[in-house]
Formats: sequence, C-alpha cells, structure tokens
Amino acid sequence: MSAPSEIESVAIVGGGLMGSGIAESVARAGLPVTVSEVDEAAVARARERIESSLARAVRGGKLERDQAQEALARVELTVGLEAIDGADLVIEAVPESERLKLEVMGAIDRVVPERTIVASNTSSIPIAELARALTRPERVLGLHFFSPVPVMRLVEVVVALDTAPEVVACARAFVERIGKHPIETKDRSGFIVNMLLVPYLMAAVRMFEEGFASREDIDAGMKLGCGHPMGPLQLCDFIGLDVLYAVCDSLYEEFKRDEYAPPPLMKRMVASGRLGRKSGRGFYEYGEPAGGQLP
Repeated sequence: MSAPSEIESVAIVGGGLMGSGIAESVARAGLPVTVSEVDEAAVARARERIESSLARAVRGGKLERDQAQEALARVELTVGLEAIDGADLVIEAVPESERLKLEVMGAIDRVVPERTIVASNTSSIPIAELARALTRPERVLGLHFFSPVPVMRLVEVVVALDTAPEVVACARAFVERIGKHPIETKDRSGFIVNMLLVPYLMAAVRMFEEGFASREDIDAGMKLGCGHPMGPLQLCDFIGLDVLYAVCDSLYEEFKRDEYAPPPLMKRMVASGRLGRKSGRGFYEYGEPAGGQLP
C-alpha cells in the first residue's frame, strides 16, 4: 500500500484520559493534532484535561510556559469526524468496547483517504477484529499508549496479520519522534504488558477476596519486597476496575486460562460502581474522583 513516508499530522478520535494525553504528547513534539469528540461538552472536557496537564508540566519544571502555549496552539478540538480527513495518522482512543471501537473504525474508514494509517489504542482487543471494519486492513495496526501518556514512554506497536511492513516502519518512526519507546508485538489479546500484568493483578485480587492478607499488606509486600512503585490493588484502582474487568474478559475469551478470569469480587465491585480512583472508591477510598485507564 501507499503509506505516508513520514507522519506530519495526527488526528485522535476520542478525547478522554488517553486521547487527550496522546494529543498532548504529539503537540509537545511539534506536530499538529486534531481531537474529535462527540459533542461540545466532551470537547470542553478534553480541552480542560490538556490545559491542566500542560500547566502541571510547567509547575513541575518539565516545560517552559511558552512551550506549553505553543503545544496548546497545535491542538484543534472539534465535534465530528470531518476535520480528521487530512491526517497522516488517525488514532482511535474511545472506551474499551469492541462494539464501539468497530463503529468508530468503520466511521474513520469512510472519512479518511486510503493512504492514511489508522491505529487503535486498545488495551486488549485483537487488532484483526477491529481491522475488519476497514476496507484496507493492511493500513491498520495497534498503538497502545500507557497512562499517564505525557509521562509514560512506552508504546506497544501491535502488528496484525494484514498490517503492511511500511505501515509498521512509519508507526515506529512516529512513536520515536514523539519521544516514546516502541516495542513490537504480535496481535494477541493483551499484547505484551497486559498479558504479563493481568495474572499478577488477579492473583492479588483473589488473595484479598479469600482473606489471605489485608489490602495494605498485599500492596506493601510488592512495594517493599519487590521494589514496585505501586501495589497491585492500588494499581487496580488506578487502572479502573471496569477497564480491567473488560481486559480480563478479552484475555479469558482468547486463551481460556484461569489466571486471566476476573474473580467474582471484581464483578460485584464493578456492579456497585466501585471502579477505583475515577469513582472515588475501589479497593481503597479516595477523595475527588479522577480518570483511570489501563497503564
């Protein structure tokens, strides 16, 4: 296929925690980026996320004030998909629902020209499943960013069966250009990081569910004994238990292995609205609700 020789413009469909973080990272690297949302209220929330994150970077000495203003000026926020048609790369970053992502990928396919590379930021859904919504699946791949995107350097480049080699090369170059580190993985549910991470997290949830140890001791054990910056139950809360539950379901559906199955406690917590930091309550209690996403 004819892919762009280099990514010079980016569009992101979905301006939530991940989409706004990707947009900020792209803009800070000097590239123009368009963020598409469903309505004006969602646009306003995306703008506030980006402005707040840039302000934190300035306060923390990571950016100069004029650099933050220049980055913000490179971000166009819009309702609908009309403005994404000129982008070299479009990244889908809507919530982790296969049905929703298929709808969005199909809508992107109807708007952008054939040369545009289309990527999904899915945490666990096989790219081949999403690529079937497009007429040319060879231009589709996964670009799985990690949260918080402006801070985390890793990006998983997920290569599906039909992804063209030139698309992979172009995507890797883009990831490096925005200051991230690409790692390449085949198209299996969970990719590299979550395939390793989820069994660890679910083992901690089962341990707590069975009364084997307290939440504090489970988390302290991994922080102080293994040098992890965050305990597994704290990390579950940070990710969001609803997001994590969806990833577990995807992994279990693919591999049918018990270590990927979400424990009953997870289902009850999600049903009760105890989603972690973003709802103010999960395995721990929090103050103001905050956004969460798979790391």
